[in-house]
Amino acid sequence: MSGLKNIKILTVAGMLTAITIIAGFFKIAVSDILEIRFSTLPIAVAGAFLGPGAAAVVGAAGDIGGFLIRPTGPYFPGFTLSGALTGLIFGLCLHKKDGSSPGIFRVISGVLINTVLVKMLLDSLWLSMLYGKGGVWAVLSVRFLKELVMIPVNIILIMAITGPVFSVLNRSRSAPVVRS
Repeated sequence: MSGLKNIKILTVAGMLTAITIIAGFFKIAVSDILEIRFSTLPIAVAGAFLGPGAAAVVGAAGDIGGFLIRPTGPYFPGFTLSGALTGLIFGLCLHKKDGSSPGIFRVISGVLINTVLVKMLLDSLWLSMLYGKGGVWAVLSVRFLKELVMIPVNIILIMAITGPVFSVLNRSRSAPVVRS
């Protein structure tokens, strides 16, 4: 989290938070308890680039910011916790100290851990507490298929974004600095 004192890291975290908020607006609502969203993607990118602490802040701030800009229901702090845990999980799985791109194994493990712990278990618990639709298992049974379908989609999207961005970052790090 000490990285958030660096202005470049803070700027990137702010931009990824804004992208998280915007991506949260683009959703496919099937019902009160079933939505397809892509706001996990910028949080995963934050985890890969910034590490677990900063990515957790991006996830939590993205949830709060999205609620403040366009609330789609009552505010529930459980979803803020879910956003922070998503950032933490992806930061732990995808971030590498040497600044290299995460491999497919790291991406798959991050997506699987996040899907099972956060998306299936915690989010189903939060939705059952909010809407009381037959308990956690009833909500989970509705969300299970959607989350299974989203696993390969999230893996492909994370690999498609992190690989090229890391190569651009590595080229810009090795490029000579031109001063005028």
